[in-house]
Amino acid sequence: MTPQPFTVADVMTKKVVAVLPGAEFKEIVAAMERWKVTAVPVVEGEGRVVGVVSEADLLLKEEFHDHRLGLVEQMRRLDATAKAGSRRAQDLMTSPPVTVAPGASLPQAARLMAAHRVKRLPVVDTNGTIQGIVSRSDLLKVFLRPDEDLAADVRHDVVEHLFPLSRHQVDVRVDAGVVTLSGEVHDSTLVPLAARLTRAVEGVVDVRCELTTQGRT
Repeated sequence: MTPQPFTVADVMTKKVVAVLPGAEFKEIVAAMERWKVTAVPVVEGEGRVVGVVSEADLLLKEEFHDHRLGLVEQMRRLDATAKAGSRRAQDLMTSPPVTVAPGASLPQAARLMAAHRVKRLPVVDTNGTIQGIVSRSDLLKVFLRPDEDLAADVRHDVVEHLFPLSRHQVDVRVDAGVVTLSGEVHDSTLVPLAARLTRAVEGVVDVRCELTTQGRT
């Protein structure tokens, strides 16, 4: 039995601050300030996400406020200059949006963020309807799991599964997310697998495997 991975739905923020495509510039800034967020999804209809407006999109107006671009730079930064001259969400937003499904794993969400250089992702269902939002800090929540919870998961999902005969001889200790496996087991070939499965438990920071083999394998 492989440890059940956490999904985006487990850590996402369900209360989402969003704006409509026609939202004005100042309205978007006010929403970000009020709710202390740095980006807002743009939704239409029954909540379908059509884009995202971030602080970076809004700051273009300040960047080009008193800066006249040459023709070459204007051509090179057409999208940025267009946003700098816009005042509604539908013209300011980045579209199509980079989104993630509720059932996606945390590593999948992290890779999406890294690939697209974004700090958060709207979480949408199969119809593109907003379900929540997941940020970098949300992905780190699993590392706040109590040590005793991690130890219980390792015992149940790893030790009892791999070493049913010698499970009582395996000691699982967790300190600040670092798991130490010690004791004697019958099958040495399962030791590397035990370390790998333990590392896969959500919230585990590192693994020290000190398991030894008793008798012949």
